[in-house]
Amino acid sequence: MAAAYSLTLSSPFTKPNNAISAPKPLNPLLKASIPHRYGGNRTLRISRSSLSISSPGLRTGPDDLVTSILSKVTQTDGGVSLTEEEHKEVAEVAQELQNYCVDEPVKSPLIFGEWDVVYCSTPTSPGGGYRSALGRLFFRTKEMIQAVESPDIVRNKVSFSALGFLDGEVSLKGKLKVLDDKWIQVIFEPPELQVGSLEFRYGGESEVKLQITYIDEKIRLGKGSRGSLFVFQRR
Repeated sequence: MAAAYSLTLSSPFTKPNNAISAPKPLNPLLKASIPHRYGGNRTLRISRSSLSISSPGLRTGPDDLVTSILSKVTQTDGGVSLTEEEHKEVAEVAQELQNYCVDEPVKSPLIFGEWDVVYCSTPTSPGGGYRSALGRLFFRTKEMIQAVESPDIVRNKVSFSALGFLDGEVSLKGKLKVLDDKWIQVIFEPPELQVGSLEFRYGGESEVKLQITYIDEKIRLGKGSRGSLFVFQRR
């Protein structure tokens, strides 16, 4: 626990005293006599009261917060292996990072590039049924990637191993539309499935809305319209 200290000055103009007083046993005061130019002493007293000293483990800025959130979500299968309490810890750090988000993040050139989807609070949000509890029994996720290309193209890809020996991937291509200074909308074409040498499209168009809550050179945080939290790490 952080110790707190106060600083008190007094100036007794009595007999000069150049000695340094040692602290009394079990007394939290530290006294040190400082010579005064008029012949007296000014006694410096430090007591445990009002000067706060921050704990060295306290997160103090965006760099510390980014390091913290990455340490919590790395090697968790996109968040699947986290407990409810650990999900809450991730959400708390993400909430703190929002205070450091740039103005109008949707207009920042930092959004472009390739990103690993390293965490989602809802496992089925990236990858759909392939990431559901049943889907994960047959499809082991290898990586989840999102590429944002200038000016308005988004490509999502989930690669997996089917039944432990057959490699495959699901990919989507979408068009990005800016809704306001933080929200974007992406309308995706029907997904394309590739398993071994087989490749085909299925289903129809889909649409997602995402709020960008933080972005820098390392990570991007997003929150879906249904409240799902995403953590993207730049590749």
